[in-house]
Amino acid sequence: MDFRSSRPYRGPLKAVILDWAGTTVDYGSFAPTGVFLRLFASRGVPISAAQVRTSMGLMKKDHLRAITQLPEVAQAWEAVYGQPCNEVDIEAMFAEFVPMQLACLTEYAEPIPGTNEAVAAFRRMGLKIGSTTGYTREMMEVLVPEAARGGYAPDTWVCPEDVPAGRPYPWMIYLNSIRLQTYPLDGLVKIGDTLVDIEEGLNAGTWTVGLAISGNAMGMTREAVQALSKAELQWQREAIAAEYYRLGAHFVVDGIWETPSVLEEIQRRLARGERA
Repeated sequence: MDFRSSRPYRGPLKAVILDWAGTTVDYGSFAPTGVFLRLFASRGVPISAAQVRTSMGLMKKDHLRAITQLPEVAQAWEAVYGQPCNEVDIEAMFAEFVPMQLACLTEYAEPIPGTNEAVAAFRRMGLKIGSTTGYTREMMEVLVPEAARGGYAPDTWVCPEDVPAGRPYPWMIYLNSIRLQTYPLDGLVKIGDTLVDIEEGLNAGTWTVGLAISGNAMGMTREAVQALSKAELQWQREAIAAEYYRLGAHFVVDGIWETPSVLEEIQRRLARGERA
């Protein structure tokens, strides 16, 4: 064994735990956004993409609940229905949300450019590849094989139904660690494109890397990002990075394609006795 209970841990990195939409597939994280927009519009309570993205990364029913609790959405709901949105409403909407999300997942399963190359680099570093998500198991059973056809296949994936609660709780990362047989948590890195990804990693005790451009934080297609001026892109990136760092992220990069060098830096920090 290369690990003992004494601290600090100075051993090698063991694994990366990757998010899905906006991190490894679905540049801009559009699959869930579009479905939420259509769902609320069908209820006569239109919402904005910004309102949807505020709680992105949560388990989808929790995400739905969080949207309804936004003050402006709660007020609009009550204006239409004469009472606050309740759990009966949540269950009814979630029952409608699931087939809507399932119907479009294959359209958003293409790996983000640089994903497969980054994963290959992780493999060369001797790392195992785990993943967590806000999608349900039923959704992942559609997404996982489709992503594999595009070349991306992590060693394991964990969804909220597998554990007591989804993000920001650490349980999905813990189950990844168990399945991958990797420890201590100082030897794991959580990579994701939402604030709750970072919270999940921090709560689990892993290193954390936030992605500023490729996913929910920016919320734009790759083509739209490329069309931005250098000044506008830099301004938006700095604002996003500030939010990640304010929460406690250890590193922020543009996308998964930049993470191999970050992992090398984390390895150097571990060798110096630094902890996540």
